[in-house]
Amino acid sequence: MKITSVEIFDCQATWRRGWNPIIVRINTDEGVSGLGEVGLAVGGGHNAYVNVVKDFAEMVLLGADPMKSEKIWETILRRTWWGQGGGIIFFSGVSAIDIALWDIKGKVAGLPIYQMLGGKTNEKIRTYASQVHMGWTTPKTCIVPQEFGEQALNAVAEGFDAVKVDPIFCDDKGERGGWDMTKVITNDKLRLIYQRVEAIRRAVGPDVDIILETHAHQEVTNAIKVGQAMEDLNCMYYEEPVPSLNVDEMLKVSQNVKIPIAAGEHIYSRWGFRQYFEKQALNVIQPDLCVTGGITEGKKICDMAHAYGLSVQIHCCGSPVTIAAALQLEAVIPNFVIHEHIPQASDPKNLELCTPGLKAVKGYYDVPDRPGLGIELNEKAVAGYPRIKVS
Repeated sequence: MKITSVEIFDCQATWRRGWNPIIVRINTDEGVSGLGEVGLAVGGGHNAYVNVVKDFAEMVLLGADPMKSEKIWETILRRTWWGQGGGIIFFSGVSAIDIALWDIKGKVAGLPIYQMLGGKTNEKIRTYASQVHMGWTTPKTCIVPQEFGEQALNAVAEGFDAVKVDPIFCDDKGERGGWDMTKVITNDKLRLIYQRVEAIRRAVGPDVDIILETHAHQEVTNAIKVGQAMEDLNCMYYEEPVPSLNVDEMLKVSQNVKIPIAAGEHIYSRWGFRQYFEKQALNVIQPDLCVTGGITEGKKICDMAHAYGLSVQIHCCGSPVTIAAALQLEAVIPNFVIHEHIPQASDPKNLELCTPGLKAVKGYYDVPDRPGLGIELNEKAVAGYPRIKVS
């Protein structure tokens, strides 16, 4: 079997501002194709992501045996030269390719990917409602504490028993990023931040888990102050209190806050995570399979985390390809803790990119049982987006 062409679908969504999944399909001479996804569907950089896959396809993929995913992964790392220095663009490109190769291997074997990785240790995948501060049933920027509690209740009404919130997402006037969290915040701001999360706890009661998130926007002093303020609210964990660029900053927060610390969506490859494992700076790791190196690398990272006694929550922000890849790996790893479900994931326009649709039901996902990822590209849905073909 040989790879004959690679297609890149740049899904520049018009139905949601700032949403841009990039789906890759690798085709073979035996008619078997596999799907992958590159990078994150939010934020800038999609032109770079598209073109890094194009370059890798021309340099390494055409004519290669898709069953040799480990060899292809290593070849891209070594032959591109700059790959050995890392970088999110490089590893995001590798991620899409690797996931697509696993999809092909599963289809050839007639098995879902989880079976090829060792089989299930988790039959159903517990899921949390992510980003409730942006509105759960309909888009909404929460400002006053009551609104935070109401949106969390909307998620609980759908069956979720865990929610995630960013209480610094907007300031007291509703301006996104209106507070400069790199400067020490005043007590009145800290009080409002606390009250926003407290309102969720009061609304959902003691048995629903709350995940605290600050999107790496804080410097160390604020991260510690916010974390310490939340300690009586029994948060499940505290995600990205500071940027992941400096492991010692994360460690300092971990040592001064009595809430488990989580991060990983901005960390890529086993080499990037190694320092966090060795310094025990995290309690929960959150690798994104479309950023960190795909399923091949993601499995290695999760196994390394297991050796250090750390839990795993795959970061999941993209098309159904991202969701399916995460579910396949989460079903296997024994240190899985919970799956991330963002509002965009259940938007009909996002779901229709692939078939069959993947939906969380009463706070749980079933893992696709069809061969490979268990999904296929919806040709009609992607027909209106730019497509690059390398052959």
